[in-house]
Amino acid sequence: MKSKKYQTLTDREINRIIEMAWEDRTPFDAIEYQFGLREQEVIELMRKEMKLKSWKMWRERVQNRATKHAKKRSFSEGRHKCSRQKHISNNKISKR
Repeated sequence: MKSKKYQTLTDREINRIIEMAWEDRTPFDAIEYQFGLREQEVIELMRKEMKLKSWKMWRERVQNRATKHAKKRSFSEGRHKCSRQKHISNNKISKR
């Protein structure tokens, strides 16, 4: 059964989710926290929004990648933070 939750998202939110999913160090948990989409829903969204070849390349990179799953990470605290991160305006959490 495919989820249709992502159909209520704006184009800007969909673009942000895709950007976060492409980032190696952004876990699926962060996407779920911000947008309410579980890992499987993100995979469905990526498949729908991307070209087949791009989706396959992304899927190959993400599968079993420890940094995309918070429970598989070898570190519990700390994370990489870009020096320009405070300037990202599409991040809902940064506006709190």
